[in-house]
Amino acid sequence: MDENKGVSRRKFVGGVVTAVGVLGLKPSVDLWAQGGGAQGGGAQGVSAQQPARRSRETPEEYDAYAKLAANENPYGPPDSVMEAMTHAFKYANRYGYPDGGIVEEIAKLHGVKPENVLLGAGSGEILDVVGTTFLDNGKKVVGVEPSYSQVYQHATSVKAAALTVPLLEDYRQDIPGLIKATKTHYRDVGFVYLCNPNNPTGRIVTKKEVKQLLDGIPEDMVVLIDEAYHHFVDDGEYATSVPYVLEGRPVIITRTFSKISALAGMRLGYAVASKELIQKMRPYTIGSINATVKWGGVAALKDTEPQAKVKKITLDLRKKTMAELTSMGYNVIPSETNFFMVHLRRPVVPVIEEFRKKGVLVGRPFPPMNEHLRVSIGNPDEMARFATAFKAIESAASKSKADAGASKSGTRHHS
Repeated sequence: MDENKGVSRRKFVGGVVTAVGVLGLKPSVDLWAQGGGAQGGGAQGVSAQQPARRSRETPEEYDAYAKLAANENPYGPPDSVMEAMTHAFKYANRYGYPDGGIVEEIAKLHGVKPENVLLGAGSGEILDVVGTTFLDNGKKVVGVEPSYSQVYQHATSVKAAALTVPLLEDYRQDIPGLIKATKTHYRDVGFVYLCNPNNPTGRIVTKKEVKQLLDGIPEDMVVLIDEAYHHFVDDGEYATSVPYVLEGRPVIITRTFSKISALAGMRLGYAVASKELIQKMRPYTIGSINATVKWGGVAALKDTEPQAKVKKITLDLRKKTMAELTSMGYNVIPSETNFFMVHLRRPVVPVIEEFRKKGVLVGRPFPPMNEHLRVSIGNPDEMARFATAFKAIESAASKSKADAGASKSGTRHHS
């Protein structure tokens, strides 16, 4: 993958720096709990078990890390996207600017009408909007645990709650369990949440299982299907659930430009749903999407060749890294995303901090999977740094355990 983005990238970044200088703002880097922005665009909440860290770091410190914590595209937007965003900077001082036809392009991609599309500042905003719209009067969201926690956290913030079902032993989502929970609490449920593929496990819900869920719950029950990692899936048993929208089912599909399109910092996502559901949600959107990312999003939808390259490199690196960890005796959960989880057989919190000390950022804890470490797939150099750090950390842990055992066995006690 060519990491030299040419003149367009330099001009774009130069424009940003100039704007910051003119406005007299002091740029800073705020690293939220190491899962920040880890799902469909939104920042994940700070876990109570998150290791203590400096809340702000200099750009130089941030740039020096191998960033394997937030499931981002490490290669950045392609030239076509950078050029589109650079072009759109001329609208920075306008409100009613041309937006490149972003809604129309999304609608065309999915074979729906523009009235079936709702934009958000990352799909994280859309997830919040769904919660605000459908969790009124104490309604609850039904989903598995762990999954993308922003949905459940937002439910709490609007004085609602989540009814969660544990994952199956193989870390797949329990579809019969979700159906049972929804039917049992039907009058109290505002919507069902399905992250597919699931974050943090990387496992898919097959197209057969999605149908099983939709056919097994009351036909008027809203189902939110989060497809943030859709573009990385290779499994033929998986399929997008957009066709259910076309069938008229009360299904809301969310997508993001934060992952495969490499626009995490620019904030753009969307929902695809029926006109009626979109109309219910629209009043709760903020309308804070900027001009540049709308044009960048259009370019990303049209120029998909770079995304195919990113997918291939990412899946190759994922396969290589997972195989190496497996050969070392660690269990790795099968993944269809740009991240994976490895079972360390010990609490991950101190391990996360050890990685940080070695210049590698990895995923936050995901209770109740407190011994599993989530690792995003970075570029080849970042994955090499991860492998080196992993071996050093685990070797030190094994030695410490052996020394502790030897010390214990050698201790004499008075009888």
